[in-house]
Amino acid sequence: MPATSLAGRPLHFLENERLAARRAWPGCRCPGLQSGGRWSKRPESLTAFVAVPYDAAIMRSVLLFAALALAACDDASPATTPAVDAGVGPTDSTPPDAAPAVDALEELLEPIRAANALPALAAAVFSSDGLLAIGAVGARKLGDPTPVTRDDKWHLGSDTKAMTATLIALDVADAKIAWSTTLAAAFPETLDAGYRDVTIEQLLQHRGGAPANVPDDLWSEMWKAGDPRALRRAAVLGMLQRAPETTPGTAFLYSNAGYMTAGAALEDATADAWESRMRTRLFAPLAMTTCGFGAPATVGNVDQPWGHVIKSGKPAPIAPGRLADNPAALGPAGTVHCSLADWGRFLAVHLRGARGVPTSLPALQPAAFEKLHTPPAGGDYALGWIVADRAWGGGTVLTHSGSNTMFFATAWLAPKRDRAFVAVTNLGGEGAAKAVDAAFGPLIARYAK
Repeated sequence: MPATSLAGRPLHFLENERLAARRAWPGCRCPGLQSGGRWSKRPESLTAFVAVPYDAAIMRSVLLFAALALAACDDASPATTPAVDAGVGPTDSTPPDAAPAVDALEELLEPIRAANALPALAAAVFSSDGLLAIGAVGARKLGDPTPVTRDDKWHLGSDTKAMTATLIALDVADAKIAWSTTLAAAFPETLDAGYRDVTIEQLLQHRGGAPANVPDDLWSEMWKAGDPRALRRAAVLGMLQRAPETTPGTAFLYSNAGYMTAGAALEDATADAWESRMRTRLFAPLAMTTCGFGAPATVGNVDQPWGHVIKSGKPAPIAPGRLADNPAALGPAGTVHCSLADWGRFLAVHLRGARGVPTSLPALQPAAFEKLHTPPAGGDYALGWIVADRAWGGGTVLTHSGSNTMFFATAWLAPKRDRAFVAVTNLGGEGAAKAVDAAFGPLIARYAK
C-alpha cells in the first residue's frame, strides 16, 4: 500500500486534483462552479480549484463555462479592498533591489484567514524589480502560540514544476539536454515501445503519456530509505517499462510522474542530482537562500510553519518528519519550500523573460522564455505554467497552484502589468484552495494597475 498522510489519503492524491477551470478574476462575485468537482444547480462562485481529475474531456466543457463567467467578472467591480498600512520598513525578506518600503498586508489577510479557519495565511506582491507588499498572519502550528512571520518558508507543491522546467531550460541552453531529447536517448535500458519517442518537452507539457501519479507498487518503493536520485530513477524505469497511460502527444494528462521522469532524464544527462542542480543552477544565482526540499520545519521544532490536514472536520498539525511531505524522489514534481521573498526572485525572472527584458539568468534568451510560456496548439498548459488571458492582467497571464495535501500555494503572473501575486497557507484541501484564492481579488484590485 502507498504511504498515506494522517488524513488517510495517499500523499500524492491532491496532486492529481488539478485546476479544472481557468479562473475568472479571483475574488469577483460572479456565477460559476461549486467546489467538489460537480456542477451545482445553484452555483455561487467560480472556485479557483475544482477537485476533479484534470482530463481533456472535463477541461473542454469547464473552459466553455469559465469563459462565460470571465466575461461577467471582467465587468464586475472588485470586492472592497481592506485598508493596508503603507510605509513599513524593509525586513529580512526584502529583496536587495526592492524599494526601501513595502506595503503591509496583514490587515487585508487576517479577515480572510479567520473566515476560513486557516492556521496561517501569507501573501506577497512583486514587480520585476522587487517586493511591493507582503504580509503573514496566524500560527505556524495550531495549538502553539508561535506566529508566522514574513520571512517564513512555505511548501510550494506543484509550483515546483515551473522551477524544474526552468532548470531544464538552463541545461538546454548549455547543450546538456534538448527539448527534443527522447526517452530512448535518455535511458539506455529497455523501455516500452510507446515511450521510446516521448520527448522532454512533451513530459513538461503533460502530453508524454505518463500516468497522473506513480503506480502504487513503485510509489511504495519510493518511500524506502536511500538516495532520492537512485529511488527516482528506479521508479521511472519501472514506469517506462509499462505501457503509457495515454497515447503520447495526443492528450493532456496532468502527471507528477511525467515531471519526475523529466527530472531523472536530466540527472542522467548531467550526471548530477536534481536537488544539487536546483541549488547550483537556480537557487544560488538568484540568491534564493531559504530554498530547500520537503517540509519547511525541522523535526521536533516549530521553527517554520507546520503543514495541516483536515481531521474530524478541523485542521490538525502534521509533525515534521517522514509523513510531512511526499517522498523525496518525487522532487521534480513538487517538493520545494522557500520564503515568499525568494519565490518572488524566481517569479521576477519570468516576469522579465516574458517581456524580453534581461534577467538574472543570462543563459536564458527570449526564445527560452517563449518556449516555457507557450502551450501547444489547442492547449493551455505550457512548461510548468497554465496560460490564460485576463483583462486585469492586460492580456496573457501565467498561473499555477501546488499542494502536498498539507500546504497550498498559488502564483499569478501578469507580465504586461509587471506584477506577480502569491498566496500560501499551511493547510491542504479544497477549503484551503478557496481561501488562498480569496486573497487575490483585493490584491489584484490594488496592485494590477
